[in-house]
Amino acid sequence: MNSNLLFPAEWHPQSGVQLSWPHAQTDWKSTLDQVTACYQRIAYEISLRQKLLVVCSNINETKAYLAHCDPTNIIYREILTNDTWTRDHSGLTVIDNGQPILLDFQFNGWGLKFPAYLDNQITRQLYEQQVFVPTVEYRSMKNFVLEGGSLERDGDGTLLTTEACLLSRNRNDYLTKEQIGEYLKETLGVERILWLKNGYLAGDDTDSHIDTLARFCNLQTITYVQCTDSDDEHYEALAKMEEELQQFSIKAGKPYRLLPLPMADSMYDNEGNRLPATYANFLIINEAVLLPFYRLPQDESAREVLQQAFPNREIIGIPCEALVQQHGSLHCVTMQYPEGVLA
Repeated sequence: MNSNLLFPAEWHPQSGVQLSWPHAQTDWKSTLDQVTACYQRIAYEISLRQKLLVVCSNINETKAYLAHCDPTNIIYREILTNDTWTRDHSGLTVIDNGQPILLDFQFNGWGLKFPAYLDNQITRQLYEQQVFVPTVEYRSMKNFVLEGGSLERDGDGTLLTTEACLLSRNRNDYLTKEQIGEYLKETLGVERILWLKNGYLAGDDTDSHIDTLARFCNLQTITYVQCTDSDDEHYEALAKMEEELQQFSIKAGKPYRLLPLPMADSMYDNEGNRLPATYANFLIINEAVLLPFYRLPQDESAREVLQQAFPNREIIGIPCEALVQQHGSLHCVTMQYPEGVLA
């Protein structure tokens, strides 16, 4: 482990958030109007509070969509993209004795499931286009496949992740679990890794990204998806995940404070496949938390749980039923940068 490195928690003060804007050459083609409306709402709430970096295929067209936002808080960059899942194709920021370092890992479409040859180049292009503060160091990490949605960190040396994703084939299967763990400790500066063996959502293409299942809210608190319906296909796996979380402890040895989030009612795509609607896929920003809503009875219950976890932040519901049609949600389409990173 590199003791000088900090892998900041999501609640660490932020300089801004990145979005990759949907366009007709992405999988959003058939629902572009609906998903654009969702992005407009996300962009508005972020740009009210901090900088927003928008990667898009056409700046003038995208500016028209964001005319309702504060233009002084938005940075536009015209870069080609395969898709818009910023969480997974974006760089990850670590801080070395106050020096921000942007780590640009290999993104291979969640284990070679989808094309990613354009998305895999975005972070380098943003760096070359001087989006970041000049003192930010860029490091290419293309020897290792890693997506932002697969990691939860508490900013104090603890990482939470899933074996299903990090040990999956077509990512880093030439490495053992122990080797992957050591690599993450050395590269991200974490001291310990909490590995979940259980937990999944039907329709999830990511091999169980942790940001769909369980999230750090502070050093003592984890929110997680709880399934109470014994007839639901997720019941057994999520119950086992809950048992694992109950066995984890904070560094001082005490159990975590666990706050269960409701399981969203079953949602399906046009072909009858179940969608991975989850309230765990929220985004923490400065002064607020953006929570995906699905126009379901559980929306307000999820808001109440998050308000317990974040008593000093506004919890803002964002209708995301359009997003989940492509098997992701709000956290998946965003990436935060700590203070001192975005120019």
